[in-house]
Amino acid sequence: MTTDAYPPVQLFIGGEWGPGETGRTAPVLDPATEEVIGRVPLATTGDLDRALAAAAEGFAVWRAVPIAQRAGILRDAADRLTARADRVARIMTLEQGKPFGEARGEALRVADALRWDAEDARRAYGRVIPSASDTLLTVRREPIGPVAAFTPWNFPAGSPMRKIAAALSAGCSIVIKASEETPGTVCQIVRCFEEAGVPAGVLNLVFGDPAEVSAHLIASPVTRLVAFTGSVPVGRLLAAQAGAAMKPSLMELGGHAPVIVCEDADPVTAARRAAAAKFVNAGQVCTSPSRFLVHESVYERFVEEFVQAAESVTVGGGLEEGVKMGPLANERRLKAMADLVADAVDRGAKVLCGGARLDRRGYFFPPTVLTDVPADARIMVEEPFGPVVPIVSFSDLDEALKTANRLPYGLAAYGFTRSSATAERLVQGFEAGILSINHCGGSVHEAPSGGFKDSGYGREGGPEGLDAYLVTKRVSHLLKD
Repeated sequence: MTTDAYPPVQLFIGGEWGPGETGRTAPVLDPATEEVIGRVPLATTGDLDRALAAAAEGFAVWRAVPIAQRAGILRDAADRLTARADRVARIMTLEQGKPFGEARGEALRVADALRWDAEDARRAYGRVIPSASDTLLTVRREPIGPVAAFTPWNFPAGSPMRKIAAALSAGCSIVIKASEETPGTVCQIVRCFEEAGVPAGVLNLVFGDPAEVSAHLIASPVTRLVAFTGSVPVGRLLAAQAGAAMKPSLMELGGHAPVIVCEDADPVTAARRAAAAKFVNAGQVCTSPSRFLVHESVYERFVEEFVQAAESVTVGGGLEEGVKMGPLANERRLKAMADLVADAVDRGAKVLCGGARLDRRGYFFPPTVLTDVPADARIMVEEPFGPVVPIVSFSDLDEALKTANRLPYGLAAYGFTRSSATAERLVQGFEAGILSINHCGGSVHEAPSGGFKDSGYGREGGPEGLDAYLVTKRVSHLLKD
């Protein structure tokens, strides 16, 4: 059924909304009730070709718009999104499950991120280079061209906006395939751009079979950049496709963020701050703290406080009053949590709280704390992407850093200490692109975020966030005949 609260979802191609060539659709579910709340259209290759043609035409128009005018249009879109934050948040909660307050905060943050990128693009400076000959030597920064972007379901506003804001601010056009599981939110965002006056073809939104859509968009000669947020296996596949076509790619992939709580840290404060970060979006965050390495001298107190914090989290539907953690986004994540817990228990781990699906309709899994988790348990090597917490003790900081760095991931890492010297030791020792000391802060739009190793390459946010969307031209102009 389609409810009044959940809006119709369509493709947006060449400045027009529509159902696609065949009208094929897939259901959109509310993870809190498992009910169908809407339908999402699935693009055909014909639809994708129309989107690519529109992006090519849109790029020619948009790149020629003066930067001040472009920035004004984008600020207008950001203001429209801010004004509609409550509506966007309700849609996001219905299709993804996160509590309304989290969803509203996400909508407001991405509007600010758009403002940041629009203003930062005004400072994509070139330079004049002193030359030893009769030439004027300059460096220019220009938009790379049409972008093919692919985003997941865990941040229905945040992930698409990162690609859209950077691309449009730089002067590029974009074809974005957002998640079929959370399509309503991104449709609302696109409407803000449309109403703000972004020219037809500059921003195109499609949904469809992920493998089919990505292969078609990446192979097209129209596409100049591939931007992806998602899992490591899919990232490897798309990067290979982009590489085969000699196209640059921006990859923001998964992680398995270690948290090191040092001997001199306050275990109570560390536990409370780490728990607060862990259960945001039910742990379905690439930068979520997910492996806890605690010095043996503060281990018991840390575990005690963490369990207390986990048990105090109110779990329920995201639109219910007082709820702090919603359901998992889909049944796949529910099964993954159960499998990880079962594997850890089979290998000797203890479950201190949670551990099993809640006995109610919806994809609800409670905050779960595991101790005595062996190093070969799956949860110690696989990104959980959910509210399950393995905690182990250590006695030597160097060994703890080796444990933290032993996996092929390098997205985020966190440390707690009262010593500035130890903090610097952690910063230098962690192999990760996003580091926080004495808290578990994630990505922010004014600073770069991205990973090392299998967690991807390129950066989103901050001045570095526009780099992938710009090309550098070196111009040598002979001034005398």
